[in-house]
Amino acid sequence: MIEHNNKNYVCPLDLGFEIIRGKWKSIILFNLYESSKRFLELKRAAIGVSPKVLTDNLKQLESDGLINKVVYAQVPPKVEYSLTQKGEDLISALTIIQNWSKKYYLNIK
Repeated sequence: MIEHNNKNYVCPLDLGFEIIRGKWKSIILFNLYESSKRFLELKRAAIGVSPKVLTDNLKQLESDGLINKVVYAQVPPKVEYSLTQKGEDLISALTIIQNWSKKYYLNIK
């Protein structure tokens, strides 16, 4: 057993999937890999996500150290999100899963 943030995990793979679990986290990470984005840019990219769910996912990704949030002191407020090194390191694993999905499931009718 592995303990992380007062939760137990069966193995490192279980822990890793817990961190990226959910419909929107991988989409957010892939969009931030291209460049830093503002909230509305991420909302447009994640078609169908509600503002609350996007906000919750961004907070979780920031808490897990995968993204940075920069708040600029201006009116109106400007906030940008970008990947940390830890987040960038995860992109290669997500790309492998994406390619596997394309190979085996993209043509299912």
